[in-house]
Amino acid sequence: MLPGWCVFVGAALSLAGSLRYCQLTIAGRTRPNRVTWALWAAAPLIGFAAQVDDGVGLPSVLTLSIGVGPALVLASTFVNPAAYWRIRPFDVACGAVSVLALVVWLTLPDPTPAVVVAVLADLVAGVPTIRKAWTSPGTEAAAPFLLVGGNGAITLLTLERWAVSDWAFAVYIVVLGWGLAALIALRTRAQRTTEPQAQNPSRPRT
Repeated sequence: MLPGWCVFVGAALSLAGSLRYCQLTIAGRTRPNRVTWALWAAAPLIGFAAQVDDGVGLPSVLTLSIGVGPALVLASTFVNPAAYWRIRPFDVACGAVSVLALVVWLTLPDPTPAVVVAVLADLVAGVPTIRKAWTSPGTEAAAPFLLVGGNGAITLLTLERWAVSDWAFAVYIVVLGWGLAALIALRTRAQRTTEPQAQNPSRPRT
């Protein structure tokens, strides 16, 4: 088990990843989906409030950092107006479901289900970006998500109790962060492999 102060190391990794994503966005190398990143900021901050109410302690630093990072990324899309992904009806639908989940949170008196609902809202908000990572991996970057997943892993290694409100967001962040990083890397490699073949098709046999 890692000492509790290591959660700040994890938060620093996560914020470093977010700042790198901001840099790439301002440079026009990544194109964030504003629906995803707006809700990725909102849901964790709600989860953080629920964790504080439940007395979670240091593990809530993870949740706070996961909310602040996307807020910075969202802001960076307004620095370079061309560096964002065009919103489609599918994105709006996912955003509406995520917002509905956040509204449900407001009716929950128990912090534990509130954190679970916040996780679900965050996941639904991420669906447009997961889809984009599959179809257009060149508009994403794997490294920032890898660092975010590292934040979750470090937090899990510092836990002293295993209440749902403690570990739910950390496990989710590990799965989402590392899963997205792997998806982006694999899809980018696949597209690079197939593009030369499409440009130079082999001569058919006679």
